[in-house]
Amino acid sequence: MPINTHIDFKMKIFSSSFLFASIFLVAFTARAQDGLTASYTSVGTKSSLNATPVDRRQNSVVAITGVRFAYPLVQQWIEEYNKIHSDVQIIIESRGTNDPTKYDILIEAYETNLETKKSREYVYVARYAILLIANSHSAFAKVYSAKGLNRALIRQLFFHDIFSDKNENVSVKEAYTVYTRLQKSGAPTTFSQYFGYKQKDLKGKSIAGSDEHLLKAVLRDSAGLSYLPLNLLFDQKTGKPVEGITVLPVDLNGNGKVSDDEKFYNNLSVFIQRIEEKNQKEVVNVPMEYLNFSVDKNDPSPEAIAFLQWIIEHGQNDLHVFGFLKPEPARLEKEKKNVLILKGKM
Repeated sequence: MPINTHIDFKMKIFSSSFLFASIFLVAFTARAQDGLTASYTSVGTKSSLNATPVDRRQNSVVAITGVRFAYPLVQQWIEEYNKIHSDVQIIIESRGTNDPTKYDILIEAYETNLETKKSREYVYVARYAILLIANSHSAFAKVYSAKGLNRALIRQLFFHDIFSDKNENVSVKEAYTVYTRLQKSGAPTTFSQYFGYKQKDLKGKSIAGSDEHLLKAVLRDSAGLSYLPLNLLFDQKTGKPVEGITVLPVDLNGNGKVSDDEKFYNNLSVFIQRIEEKNQKEVVNVPMEYLNFSVDKNDPSPEAIAFLQWIIEHGQNDLHVFGFLKPEPARLEKEKKNVLILKGKM
């Protein structure tokens, strides 16, 4: 074989191999990103996920999608519900950049716009809190786990504000790197709105993916600083903060200081008890919002409504273990009535 031909032949083999490796890498990456879906999807078939609403109802299948950080809690509810309703198949279909096109229940972590609300019925099943965290190995964590953060410093650290008086900024000598979410989602929306901003005003390195990816980014950076929902920050078995993470205390009563009795972030049960014993409006600098489940207003799935009724009546006992707050008593009674009204429309 001539030398040039031999070289061309080898180049073709190399090109083909490179192309195959590239395709494999893309497929592997996509599969890895879908890992969370597999972890929190009930036993089901591909045809169940792709079925029409009519097909799902005929086969007693309920498809759920929405905010990812609620999946462990929802999976627990599915397992408990199936103990008494084994004929119903409830499937969590993980959302990507956009929601799946076919679902019966949508979970959201913030209030949607008025136009969307016109076409859906809502049930508010739990509350979640957003806390500030730092990598435990950082000098920032060591200093501010003792000092705590007040509202002014939180706004300074996390938000771009062209109207703020830079002369009033606090001097922060400790190194830190803020991390935030890239895509619009529940936690950054709630966090921003609470402090009077929009998600686009958040400072920091933007991380693609879910809230879990934001947590990993902080763990990887010894100067990492961020905000995350309560349920992602504590080990479910021990009730202690996730190893490598320091939950930063904040000024809870709005007096500009963080006193010793406002530092109770080392135990999940204690934190929840202290927050729930107060009226939500009395708690300052801890953004809280309701987790809402919605169904189509014009043609809701009867099985989906039955599941929502079960959650309101029996699912409250699982909230604390999974890091969620119970609805305020008056709100819970209201939601019980709402779900009965919704069931009566069927």
